[in-house]
Amino acid sequence: MALEHALLVALSEQPASGLDLARRFGRSIGFFWTASHQQIYRVLARMDADGWVEVTEVAQSGRPDKKVYAVSPTGARVLAAWLAAPTDTGALRSELAVKLRGASYGDRDAVLEVVRANLADHATRLDHYRHLMKRDYPDPGALEGADLDQYLVLRGGIRLEEFWVDWLTEYLEAHAR
Repeated sequence: MALEHALLVALSEQPASGLDLARRFGRSIGFFWTASHQQIYRVLARMDADGWVEVTEVAQSGRPDKKVYAVSPTGARVLAAWLAAPTDTGALRSELAVKLRGASYGDRDAVLEVVRANLADHATRLDHYRHLMKRDYPDPGALEGADLDQYLVLRGGIRLEEFWVDWLTEYLEAHAR
């Protein structure tokens, strides 16, 4: 996947400025696809040049005009083609998993501290995702369309974080015996 596809999805949900997109990446899409402000602006310029987005300039008081991007018909076709294309399942590449496997060959206590720090990060993310689910989707059975898709992606994130919390807890408990 390229950043262009993530931006097309975000702009399909709601037209936005580059700054608005960067903020949305920090709150939602960024949980599974990260991009810096600079990357977003560079890619938006390229998407504009390629005709994937339409740009509307919005006047602002006391500031330069703001560019608001929306998916063009060409961009919609590109997104539809990408959505229908097969996706590589991708192999798990985890630096942490390699450290766990190699812990016997180094300083296990140092590795256990790395595991504890990762566990804390995953537990924090899991709590955040659960909070989002409770706040944004109090009645999942009533969801459909884009709302259902967003909810199910959030559920996937929750399940992934539950996996990490369970696995890292198991690792720590096994080495505490």
